[in-house]
Amino acid sequence: MLPTSTFARRLVKLACLGALTAGLAACQTMGGAEQSSGMGVEEAPPVRSARTSMIAPIVETRETITATGYAVISVQNHKTPAQKRLLAIRASKLDAYRSLTEQVYGQHLDATTTVADMTVMSDTFRSRVEGVIYGAVLVSITPAGEDTYETTMSLDKRVVDDLRALYLGQLATRAN
Repeated sequence: MLPTSTFARRLVKLACLGALTAGLAACQTMGGAEQSSGMGVEEAPPVRSARTSMIAPIVETRETITATGYAVISVQNHKTPAQKRLLAIRASKLDAYRSLTEQVYGQHLDATTTVADMTVMSDTFRSRVEGVIYGAVLVSITPAGEDTYETTMSLDKRVVDDLRALYLGQLATRAN
Protein backbone atom coordinates (compact mmCIF):
# COMPACT_ATOMS: atom_id res chain seq x y z
CA MET A 1 0.00 0.00 0.00
CA LEU A 2 1.38 3.41 -0.92
CA PRO A 3 1.79 6.20 1.63
CA THR A 4 -0.90 8.85 1.27
CA SER A 5 1.49 11.53 0.03
CA THR A 6 2.94 9.25 -2.68
CA PHE A 7 -0.56 8.12 -3.64
CA ALA A 8 -1.72 11.74 -3.77
CA ARG A 9 1.20 12.74 -6.00
CA ARG A 10 0.50 9.87 -8.35
CA LEU A 11 -3.18 10.76 -8.46
CA VAL A 12 -2.38 14.41 -9.21
CA LYS A 13 0.00 13.28 -11.99
CA LEU A 14 -2.75 11.07 -13.37
CA ALA A 15 -5.21 13.99 -13.26
CA CYS A 16 -2.69 16.22 -15.09
CA LEU A 17 -2.18 13.51 -17.70
CA GLY A 18 -5.95 13.28 -18.14
CA ALA A 19 -6.21 17.05 -18.57
CA LEU A 20 -3.40 16.98 -21.12
CA THR A 21 -5.09 14.14 -22.97
CA ALA A 22 -8.38 16.04 -22.98
CA GLY A 23 -6.59 19.13 -24.31
CA LEU A 24 -4.98 17.12 -27.09
CA ALA A 25 -8.27 15.48 -27.97
CA ALA A 26 -9.87 18.90 -28.32
CA CYS A 27 -7.30 19.94 -30.93
CA GLN A 28 -8.35 19.48 -34.52
CA THR A 29 -6.76 20.10 -37.86
CA MET A 30 -9.17 22.14 -39.91
CA GLY A 31 -9.41 21.35 -43.60
CA GLY A 32 -8.85 24.68 -45.27
CA ALA A 33 -10.12 23.63 -48.66
CA GLU A 34 -13.03 25.65 -49.92
CA GLN A 35 -15.16 24.57 -52.81
CA SER A 36 -16.87 27.08 -54.96
CA SER A 37 -20.33 26.46 -56.30
CA GLY A 38 -22.89 28.62 -57.94
CA MET A 39 -24.61 29.36 -54.58
CA GLY A 40 -21.63 30.45 -52.48
CA VAL A 41 -18.68 29.07 -50.56
CA GLU A 42 -18.93 25.69 -48.85
CA GLU A 43 -16.46 24.62 -46.19
CA ALA A 44 -15.10 21.09 -46.02
CA PRO A 45 -15.77 19.25 -42.76
CA PRO A 46 -12.97 19.38 -40.18
CA VAL A 47 -10.29 16.71 -40.59
CA ARG A 48 -9.01 15.07 -37.42
CA SER A 49 -5.31 14.37 -37.13
CA ALA A 50 -4.06 10.83 -36.54
CA ARG A 51 -2.98 11.74 -32.99
CA THR A 52 -6.43 13.09 -32.15
CA SER A 53 -8.19 10.03 -33.53
CA MET A 54 -6.04 7.75 -31.34
CA ILE A 55 -6.62 9.81 -28.19
CA ALA A 56 -10.34 10.46 -28.66
CA PRO A 57 -11.50 7.02 -27.44
CA ILE A 58 -9.56 7.53 -24.19
CA VAL A 59 -11.39 10.71 -23.26
CA GLU A 60 -14.81 10.35 -21.65
CA THR A 61 -17.33 11.90 -24.04
CA ARG A 62 -20.57 10.42 -22.74
CA GLU A 63 -23.02 12.61 -20.85
CA THR A 64 -23.71 9.84 -18.33
CA ILE A 65 -21.88 6.77 -17.13
CA THR A 66 -23.77 3.57 -16.45
CA ALA A 67 -23.00 0.55 -14.31
CA THR A 68 -24.66 -2.81 -13.91
CA GLY A 69 -24.61 -5.00 -10.82
CA TYR A 70 -25.59 -8.63 -10.41
CA ALA A 71 -26.60 -10.90 -7.51
CA VAL A 72 -27.67 -14.52 -7.29
CA ILE A 73 -30.93 -15.23 -5.45
CA SER A 74 -30.18 -18.77 -4.22
CA VAL A 75 -27.03 -17.81 -2.28
CA GLN A 76 -28.79 -15.19 -0.17
CA ASN A 77 -28.87 -16.06 3.52
CA HIS A 78 -32.55 -16.28 4.38
CA LYS A 79 -35.25 -18.98 4.60
CA THR A 80 -38.12 -17.49 2.59
CA PRO A 81 -37.89 -17.10 -1.20
CA ALA A 82 -39.38 -13.60 -1.08
CA GLN A 83 -36.72 -12.39 1.36
CA LYS A 84 -33.99 -14.02 -0.75
CA ARG A 85 -35.24 -12.07 -3.79
CA LEU A 86 -35.23 -8.79 -1.84
CA LEU A 87 -31.71 -9.45 -0.58
CA ALA A 88 -30.54 -10.27 -4.12
CA ILE A 89 -32.04 -7.00 -5.38
CA ARG A 90 -30.22 -5.11 -2.63
CA ALA A 91 -26.95 -6.92 -3.35
CA SER A 92 -27.20 -6.21 -7.09
CA LYS A 93 -27.77 -2.52 -6.34
CA LEU A 94 -24.67 -2.43 -4.14
CA ASP A 95 -22.70 -4.16 -6.90
CA ALA A 96 -23.86 -1.46 -9.35
CA TYR A 97 -22.73 1.24 -6.88
CA ARG A 98 -19.34 -0.50 -6.65
CA SER A 99 -19.07 -0.46 -10.42
CA LEU A 100 -19.91 3.26 -10.53
CA THR A 101 -17.27 3.90 -7.87
CA GLU A 102 -14.67 2.05 -9.98
CA GLN A 103 -15.51 4.24 -12.98
CA VAL A 104 -15.34 7.49 -11.00
CA TYR A 105 -12.29 6.87 -8.79
CA GLY A 106 -10.55 3.87 -10.33
CA GLN A 107 -9.30 0.79 -8.55
CA HIS A 108 -6.36 0.33 -6.23
CA LEU A 109 -4.57 -2.83 -7.33
CA ASP A 110 -1.93 -4.79 -5.43
CA ALA A 111 -0.17 -7.44 -7.46
CA THR A 112 2.56 -9.82 -6.36
CA THR A 113 4.43 -12.28 -8.54
CA THR A 114 6.95 -14.74 -7.17
CA VAL A 115 9.52 -16.16 -9.59
CA ALA A 116 11.96 -18.95 -8.75
CA ASP A 117 14.26 -20.69 -11.21
CA MET A 118 12.79 -18.54 -13.99
CA THR A 119 9.34 -20.00 -13.34
CA VAL A 120 6.37 -18.15 -11.93
CA MET A 121 5.63 -19.79 -8.59
CA SER A 122 2.67 -17.62 -7.57
CA ASP A 123 0.78 -14.65 -8.95
CA THR A 124 -1.72 -12.81 -6.74
CA PHE A 125 -3.92 -9.78 -7.27
CA ARG A 126 -5.95 -7.77 -4.79
CA SER A 127 -8.17 -4.87 -5.70
CA ARG A 128 -9.86 -2.25 -3.57
CA VAL A 129 -12.37 0.45 -4.43
CA GLU A 130 -13.14 3.41 -2.20
CA GLY A 131 -15.20 6.52 -2.80
CA VAL A 132 -18.44 8.41 -2.36
CA ILE A 133 -21.24 8.30 -4.92
CA TYR A 134 -24.20 10.66 -4.85
CA GLY A 135 -26.80 11.54 -7.44
CA ALA A 136 -26.94 8.09 -9.01
CA VAL A 137 -30.16 7.30 -10.84
CA LEU A 138 -31.68 3.84 -10.68
CA VAL A 139 -32.34 2.87 -14.31
CA SER A 140 -33.69 -0.66 -13.89
CA ILE A 141 -33.91 -3.72 -11.69
CA THR A 142 -34.69 -6.83 -13.71
CA PRO A 143 -34.44 -10.58 -13.30
CA ALA A 144 -31.61 -12.00 -15.41
CA GLY A 145 -32.41 -15.66 -15.83
CA GLU A 146 -34.15 -17.68 -13.14
CA ASP A 147 -31.72 -17.09 -10.27
CA THR A 148 -30.13 -13.66 -10.79
CA TYR A 149 -31.08 -10.00 -10.53
CA GLU A 150 -29.51 -7.25 -12.60
CA THR A 151 -29.53 -3.60 -11.50
CA THR A 152 -28.47 -0.76 -13.81
CA MET A 153 -27.64 2.71 -12.49
CA SER A 154 -26.44 5.88 -14.19
CA LEU A 155 -24.53 8.95 -13.08
CA ASP A 156 -24.49 12.33 -14.83
CA LYS A 157 -21.07 13.46 -16.09
CA ARG A 158 -21.35 16.77 -14.19
CA VAL A 159 -21.76 14.83 -10.94
CA VAL A 160 -18.76 12.67 -11.89
CA ASP A 161 -16.69 15.81 -12.46
CA ASP A 162 -17.81 17.20 -9.08
CA LEU A 163 -16.97 13.95 -7.28
CA ARG A 164 -13.51 13.81 -8.85
CA ALA A 165 -12.81 17.46 -8.02
CA LEU A 166 -13.86 16.94 -4.39
CA TYR A 167 -11.70 13.82 -4.16
CA LEU A 168 -8.62 15.53 -5.61
CA GLY A 169 -9.16 18.52 -3.29
CA GLN A 170 -9.36 16.16 -0.32
CA LEU A 171 -6.13 14.45 -1.37
CA ALA A 172 -4.38 17.80 -1.77
CA THR A 173 -5.34 18.87 1.77
CA ARG A 174 -4.14 15.53 3.19
CA ALA A 175 -0.76 15.94 1.45
CA ASN A 176 -0.15 19.32 3.13
